[in-house]
Amino acid sequence: MPAALLDIDHVSKRFVKQPNLGERIAGLLGAGPKAETVRAVTDVSLSVAKGEVVGLVGESGCGKSTLGRMIAGIYTPSDGKILFDKVPVAKSQGRRTQKLTTRVQMIHQDPFASLNPRIRIGDTVAEGPVAHNIVKGRDADSYVADLLGRVGLDPSYRRRFPHQFSGGQRQRIAIARALAMKPDLLVLDEPVASLDVSIQAQVLNLFMDLRQDLDLTGIFISHDLGVVRHVSDRVAIMYLGRIVELAPTSELYEAPNHPYTRALFESVPRIGVGKKSFRPIAGEIPSPLHPPSGCHFHPRCPFAGPRCKRETPPLTGIAPGRFSACHLNTGGTD
Repeated sequence: MPAALLDIDHVSKRFVKQPNLGERIAGLLGAGPKAETVRAVTDVSLSVAKGEVVGLVGESGCGKSTLGRMIAGIYTPSDGKILFDKVPVAKSQGRRTQKLTTRVQMIHQDPFASLNPRIRIGDTVAEGPVAHNIVKGRDADSYVADLLGRVGLDPSYRRRFPHQFSGGQRQRIAIARALAMKPDLLVLDEPVASLDVSIQAQVLNLFMDLRQDLDLTGIFISHDLGVVRHVSDRVAIMYLGRIVELAPTSELYEAPNHPYTRALFESVPRIGVGKKSFRPIAGEIPSPLHPPSGCHFHPRCPFAGPRCKRETPPLTGIAPGRFSACHLNTGGTD
């Protein structure tokens, strides 16, 4: 396998909500709440090779977007480290996070929320590369025109504002803005979730073409198993902050190993002849404020045993290139 471009080494992220002034005063009297800790990501390790696209899949609240923001340098890990080309992606400076590289760019789920409504899109796309001396100010207009053409938009649109575009067009603008920084790694956080199906196909095909033309590396975050299958080389399944299975895409879809992965696949509606019962995953995803002991999936797992409640299963190799975090692979659940 090629050398890793991105290394995620035992990364965790916790968000702490401190009591407000009134709660602290009440606490002095013995009635106030204590600080609450949300464990968004727990002990995640992953390597991504140059030119590879890895899909992150899981239910809402599993921590995949938080992990994506740490990879992009927006958040700083509470534990562990994230290296891009052997250099830390971000570091803490007091309460602020300093991003050390522009070679990692993120495309967010809602392009309308991520674009400044008061700035013309040409200025939005040009702002980053001009500020970082990727392009000279006098060349910015032609640079933006070329980027808009590359993502399938008329270059004359650069004088328009975000509200003058459709959802699919705004997502293309967001892609152009990310590409303007000449990144080596794109983090795509649910990039087509808010779009119509026909527009989704256009944006996905655009990403596939750009990946081939520019030799991009990608982290593709989604809850849509069909979309992830189309764009990813490998898939990491996340549950309540942990990676529970990692495998090449074709092998994962043909034979999922972890009980949670199997439950995800069984809960997807399918069109076909004959009758088939629809089986959603039992129960609700636990709160990251108070995650279960041992294997986080054990309250919803049909195979759970006493060992699952006591011990956290490590992500273990089960075949070449395949990893799963389940006690069924290491001696059983008793």
